[in-house]
Amino acid sequence: MLDTANLSKIIEVSNLNLWFGSNHVLRNVSVPIYSKKITAVMGPSGCGKSTFIRCLNRMNDLIPSCRIEGSILVDGKDILSSDTDIYELRTKIGMVFQKPNPFPKSIFENVAYGPKLKGKIKHSQLVEKVEKSLKDAGLWNEVKDRLKVSAMELSGGQQQRLCIARALANDPEVLLLDEPTSALDPQSTNTIEELLVSLKNNVTIIIVTHNIGQAGRISDFTSFFYLGELVEYGPTENLFTVPKDKRTESYLTGKFG
Repeated sequence: MLDTANLSKIIEVSNLNLWFGSNHVLRNVSVPIYSKKITAVMGPSGCGKSTFIRCLNRMNDLIPSCRIEGSILVDGKDILSSDTDIYELRTKIGMVFQKPNPFPKSIFENVAYGPKLKGKIKHSQLVEKVEKSLKDAGLWNEVKDRLKVSAMELSGGQQQRLCIARALANDPEVLLLDEPTSALDPQSTNTIEELLVSLKNNVTIIIVTHNIGQAGRISDFTSFFYLGELVEYGPTENLFTVPKDKRTESYLTGKFG
């Protein structure tokens, strides 16, 4: 059983409300995210899961009709403040999307992209960074002899691990994953689940998933969203075995969703 008293919070969300135009998408969401743990974000389609994690690196800013209230503290600083450096934030909080989206470049250039963007880096350091990131993403042994090959030639599962390596190359503190295995076969899904469990030793992971089994297998904490509200949050073991809210129980037992 997890004892949260001994854990440090890397993110603290308080009274978060978000609108797209007149549509009130997130309602009074307050939740802690604990450092170097995996937090699953569950709930039926359209309940605000993806919108919620996109708040954590200000991706919703790209939508003109978005309005947001509340606070999101990352390492104690409110990222919703006007003086937030968005580039720095998205380096600190990386993101991997539902569908693998490698750049139409070589495998090496995909991973090297972020470190190059940060500024001058010696080629030898860049090579080391790419190798480490690919190893951390469990992909190095499969691609080490074809780093100059286009990333588009990789399988779907390999492309998704490449996208994880690309995010890791920026040395993020937090990794957001939005349904990262929904487009993958069971074997690739299992590979990525094992990868995420190993990665949490170094990075905090927040994963949106429709897959209740996946949340149960890999997460330390689970948050259940319904109709834009955070219905329930807690250690995964507690939430799965003794949910406090009937809606959580109904979702977990397949009565809706």
